[in-house]
Amino acid sequence: MRDIVDNEEHHRCQTWSDQAIVTRGRDMGPVLGTIERIWRYPIKSTGGESLDEAAVDARGLVGDRLYAVRDAEGKFGSGKHTRRFRRMPGLLQLRSRYPAGVVTKGPELLDPDGVPVADPSVYVRRYLDRGDVEVAREDDVSHFDQLPLSLLTTATLDWVRAAVPGVPVDERRFRPNLLLRTPPGTPAFVEDEWFGSTARIGDTLRIRFERSSERCVMTNEAQQDLPHSPQILRAVAQAHDMRLDALATVTEAGCVRLGDTLVLT
Repeated sequence: MRDIVDNEEHHRCQTWSDQAIVTRGRDMGPVLGTIERIWRYPIKSTGGESLDEAAVDARGLVGDRLYAVRDAEGKFGSGKHTRRFRRMPGLLQLRSRYPAGVVTKGPELLDPDGVPVADPSVYVRRYLDRGDVEVAREDDVSHFDQLPLSLLTTATLDWVRAAVPGVPVDERRFRPNLLLRTPPGTPAFVEDEWFGSTARIGDTLRIRFERSSERCVMTNEAQQDLPHSPQILRAVAQAHDMRLDALATVTEAGCVRLGDTLVLT
């Protein structure tokens, strides 16, 4: 069963829906597809939670990557080394969620067997064999790699599957917030055509497509029931210069629900 957003978020989504001006006639453009999956990752670089609906504001899905594993130097656990991030292998074997969907109560961390741990910070110190880490809430430094919202199409995901036959692949490899079901015959990497355009999702949410994500070794790493496979990043590098998905900014806050259409405006 999918995790449902908390009452506060649901109320916010309902309020936006009730107050929305019916604009389908005013800004109707090409329908790009429908929302098939909604993913939120309460603790950065861990497996996330699948939702039926989510409130979205300028920061992205409410509660998304609001927490991260942080070391004594202030770097965040990730799949790569950069100025802000430190590679911490194994985090993808864990999952995070908000108990009963309540963001204000903080995230729950689940071990590789799916069992909630008593204290996330204590657990990750033991799990990573590092005494200098903690699960910390975002403050002045953003936990996001790039932009607040990531969208991936089923057309591009199907291309990846075909490019690496025999390797289990689903959207979790690429950690999007939204998986968009596109019509049959839609070409792979169709997301590239949308950069610079704005779109409406559902009644109220509006976004602007900016660019794609540059992929790293995290796409290859094992997570839960997905095994390690270097073929995935190699295929994306050879075909599309290491880039895959559409990153977006939020121009008007709102709510996204499974089955919502995404329409260029």
